[in-house]
Amino acid sequence: MKTKTRKEFVVRSAATQRKFLRPSRVLAISVCMIALLFGSPVIALAAGTSEADPTETITLRIASSHAGGSFAEEFLTEYKERVEQQLGDRIEIIVVMDGVLGAGDDVLQGLGSGLFQASLAASEVMATNSAANVFELPYLFADRSEVLTLINSPAYDLIAAGFQENNVRLAAIWDNGFRVITNNVRPIVTPDDLQGVILRTPQSPTRMRMFAELGANPTPMPFGEVYSALDTGVIDGQENPASYIYASGLLEVQKYMSISNHVYLPTFLLFGEPFIAQTPDEILEVLFSVAQELTEWTLEQGHAADEDVIDRMANLVAINAIDAESFQTAALTLYDTPLFADRIGDEMIQASLEALGRR
Repeated sequence: MKTKTRKEFVVRSAATQRKFLRPSRVLAISVCMIALLFGSPVIALAAGTSEADPTETITLRIASSHAGGSFAEEFLTEYKERVEQQLGDRIEIIVVMDGVLGAGDDVLQGLGSGLFQASLAASEVMATNSAANVFELPYLFADRSEVLTLINSPAYDLIAAGFQENNVRLAAIWDNGFRVITNNVRPIVTPDDLQGVILRTPQSPTRMRMFAELGANPTPMPFGEVYSALDTGVIDGQENPASYIYASGLLEVQKYMSISNHVYLPTFLLFGEPFIAQTPDEILEVLFSVAQELTEWTLEQGHAADEDVIDRMANLVAINAIDAESFQTAALTLYDTPLFADRIGDEMIQASLEALGRR
């Protein structure tokens, strides 16, 4: 069986989309009623069943639970500018940060039903896309060049297929960053230092298992509750990319930051199939091509910004390096555990390791 190329998989014509996706009249009427009741242009495009009028301006709202001022917003702003420069009055892109349009997992579900149009998502995709959980493997990537290697490999198509199963299309994978640990108990140098630390994690069984294996007390919690939980002492610490920690103001309620780089988790630019089904081919081509052109740019921006952000943090929190070998030794045993192997899938794990030359 011939394997589809990335271009064939990602850029399928709107005409073909309509062949496989014909929203029912009931869904269309229901969405229209919601639009009438709430006056929300977020779902206006999802309500109809015919192709958008080529003379009208398409309003595209991209939702994200990431903080305003974070690199996620910077990337989406760059994307907006490049797309609008090419399409002119054909499209208006509105970037909505801080989970204003809804929690990340709710938006992700709403993409497939037509309630939302697009999202820049991260950890929330792990619950519905098993292949994307490969990014949960600890110390899989040495640096961002290896991330780009995986994105340009057949492993990307497996991740894209996982979204397709949920009526969602992957436009591109962008940077987010290597994750580091902050806490109020002690500097984390070896896994032993995590003993007893109540550490917030995303709602990810694999992330929770990893930190439990390392000795912490992992506590899943929506990100919107983290600042308050740290401030009141409900939790001791959390883990996120340094840029996200800085933009979210978490260092106001944290004493120590340890550069663990234990997991690299990207962001995923996603479009709902109902939006795609109603959008002209020439618009879709620009939306997807610009998204993919930005991938390497976001990785370069992330790499350049990491040192700058950490330098800014130096006067706000005590920063330390970790004993990388001790962390890797403790974490790499997880690769063969049923939780990771079953959740990610052997095909995805092997495709990733092969892409990175580790098979």
